[in-house]
Amino acid sequence: MPARASERAARARGTAAPEPAEAGSANPAGATSTASDAAHPLVKVRRVHRRDLNRVWEFLKLTFRDVNRETVEWQRPRTKQRFLETYEEDGIEQIVFEIEGSSEIVGYAECAFEPAGSDSWINVRYFEKRDMRPLFLEELAVHPRFQGTGVGSFVLEQVEHLARVRACTHLVLEVAENNDNALKFYRKRSFYKLDAAIFLAKKVIAEDELLPPRRLRPKPR
Repeated sequence: MPARASERAARARGTAAPEPAEAGSANPAGATSTASDAAHPLVKVRRVHRRDLNRVWEFLKLTFRDVNRETVEWQRPRTKQRFLETYEEDGIEQIVFEIEGSSEIVGYAECAFEPAGSDSWINVRYFEKRDMRPLFLEELAVHPRFQGTGVGSFVLEQVEHLARVRACTHLVLEVAENNDNALKFYRKRSFYKLDAAIFLAKKVIAEDELLPPRRLRPKPR
C-alpha cells in the first residue's frame, strides 16, 4: 500500500501510521526486533571443529572454575592436552552451542558411545549384565551468564536426541555429590543414582613422625 494511502487508513482507524524511515536512520520496528533478539538470543548447535578447541577449553575453565574449588575430582578434563587428545578419538561427540550471529559459546556437550580413555572409570560389564546401552555424558557445561535461560535444557535435549537416534537406552554421567546445582538440575529431569560410589575420608590425628624420648629402666642385676 502506498505511504499516503497507509496514512489515510491509519487515521480512519484512529491510530498513528508509522513514519517512513529516513535515509540512514534506524527503523523503529527493526530496533524493537533487535532489542527482542538481544533479550532472547537464538542459540545454534554444531559439532566442534579443530579451530574451536582453544576457545572451548577457555570456556570450560570459566564454567567449572567455581565448582572445581569445592570438589575432590576435577569436573572437567584435567589438562588441556587430554582435552585436545579427545578431539582425535573415535566414538566421541563434541557439540558446541553458540549465539546466532556471534562466536560466543554458551554451552558445550561431550559424550561417548563407549568408555573414553584407557583410564576410564566405567565398568562395561555392569551395563552389559543389565542389557543397557548407555551414552556416556562426559561433559555438560553452560556459561555462568546464561544459566537459568534454558541453555542447559537445550544441551541435554540434544544429547538425548543423539542417544535416541543411536539406539542407546540410557544417559550415564558422573556428578559430584556436593555439586548441589547440578544434582538439582539432573534430578528434575528424571536422572537417578546408579551406583553408591562416594569418596570417604577419616581425619587422622597429627603426630610427630619420631617417637618422643623414652627413659630406660634399670638394668637387671
